Amino acid sequence: MAGHSKWANIKHRKERSDKKKGKIFSRLAKEIITAVKHGGTDPKSNAKLKLALQKAKDSNLPNDIIDRNIKKASSKDQADYIEMSYELYGFGGVGMIVYIMTDNKNRISSDIRIATNKCGGNIATPGAVAFNFDRKGVIKVNRELINEDELFIKATELGALDFFLEDEDYVIFTNVEDLHKVKEGINIKCETSLEMIPKSLLEISDEDADSNIKLIEFLENIDDVDAVYHNMKI
Repeated sequence: MAGHSKWANIKHRKERSDKKKGKIFSRLAKEIITAVKHGGTDPKSNAKLKLALQKAKDSNLPNDIIDRNIKKASSKDQADYIEMSYELYGFGGVGMIVYIMTDNKNRISSDIRIATNKCGGNIATPGAVAFNFDRKGVIKVNRELINEDELFIKATELGALDFFLEDEDYVIFTNVEDLHKVKEGINIKCETSLEMIPKSLLEISDEDADSNIKLIEFLENIDDVDAVYHNMKI
């Protein structure tokens, strides 16, 4: 079981990394649509759209997708999107936060119930899980672009909270309000995001870890789900 769980965890991390980029693109497209519907197509007079376009640029969202969604948002048939989240308890007491951007609250409510019915877990009351997480800025830099010591010194001097290696990237944590300052200060190609980071990680059995991975993967495959955060130690 231990060997199986280790393989499942590695496989999960790699697949999750690939899916995450697709989810980011989907989320950015929805943010662009929402910004246009609320404030028009000119970023000079629409601060929300200006911010969404900057985020899209930082995440390397292709220009044709940006243009297509600006045009899409101008259609009267295009529904508006709302942001919401669900908090869940998985196996072994693991907490999960599911971030959602949807144009149909009833549909996503049904999808979340189906996920827990099929894969286990329970829907928690709002706040029951979230207090175990902090919202932080996350910057990822490919390790081939810069020397580790050089980036560490730059990030630290700019006020970064943490710095570590993850697969092919350097990962930098910042306070939410410092994300832009640190990004501009390191002055190198990177990806940025705001994420929910657990205050501590929970060690659980291999069996519970595998069950949680099944639930997370099911949730991540729901179209309206942007991200699933958890405090499970992998």
